[in-house]
Amino acid sequence: MSKEILQSKIVKITELTSRFCKEKLDDDYQRLITELIGKLSRKRPSPLLRGKEEIWSAAIIHSLGQVNFLYDNSFEPYITLDDLNTDFGTKKSTVGSKAQEIRKMFRMDSITNSEFMINKLKEESPIMNAVMVDGFLVPLSTLPVEYQQKVKEAREQGKDIQFWSS
Repeated sequence: MSKEILQSKIVKITELTSRFCKEKLDDDYQRLITELIGKLSRKRPSPLLRGKEEIWSAAIIHSLGQVNFLYDNSFEPYITLDDLNTDFGTKKSTVGSKAQEIRKMFRMDSITNSEFMINKLKEESPIMNAVMVDGFLVPLSTLPVEYQQKVKEAREQGKDIQFWSS
């Protein structure tokens, strides 16, 4: 029974977030939102079983928006938190609490975890374009190609590696 309820909630959340992405965000956000919905649905028990779909939809977007500077008007896309909550008919405090829960659950931040970053931020981030070698932060581009590839593969899996000379 709870599988059917969960599936119904996933469909509704996906519909709500997809509409919002088409109107106000972009394909990169859509990709991240879809991945995050999947991760939330696979948790046991899934937190999506508790609460309204509108709140989850806004909280998922809000959690990713905080990591990706969605509320900073010097970035594109840009929205306001008020616009987000108006669109979903939600309250800032409720969405903020739920978004904080999501960020903690998946250790989301814009410094150390590139898994939840939009591609543009990953490409421009000095942290994502650097790697630790013998305890020093060095540009990734200074490493041999095979080591650069190892770093990129690890980061795609949400991990990071560093190198030590022997």
